[in-house]
Amino acid sequence: MSAEAVPPWVLISVLFSSFPLEDALALALHQVALDLYRRNDGVGLIDHGLAHGQVKNAHKEAALGTITGPVFEAELETERGKGQVHFILTRQGLDLLAARVAGAPLPELRN
Repeated sequence: MSAEAVPPWVLISVLFSSFPLEDALALALHQVALDLYRRNDGVGLIDHGLAHGQVKNAHKEAALGTITGPVFEAELETERGKGQVHFILTRQGLDLLAARVAGAPLPELRN
């Protein structure tokens, strides 16, 4: 599987969302959170389609079953009104991105 074909559920695990989260917005949240994680920064802005707001790095780790990773919170203004998304950048997704950067073959994804 190519890195471009990695499904959003591998990259982030949503803990809470006050509105349905489409794949494109999930990927946009992932990009902002990944940038914050890499820079160890606190807050980033998101401007994706009809969703605008900020993503906050909670600077803590969480585990949901076997899914672990750093926690992020987004406060968004959408066409449906204000909303929130709390999510984890998954370790599996971070490992996939590290492998892509290193040029190593991507590990097999399992459900």
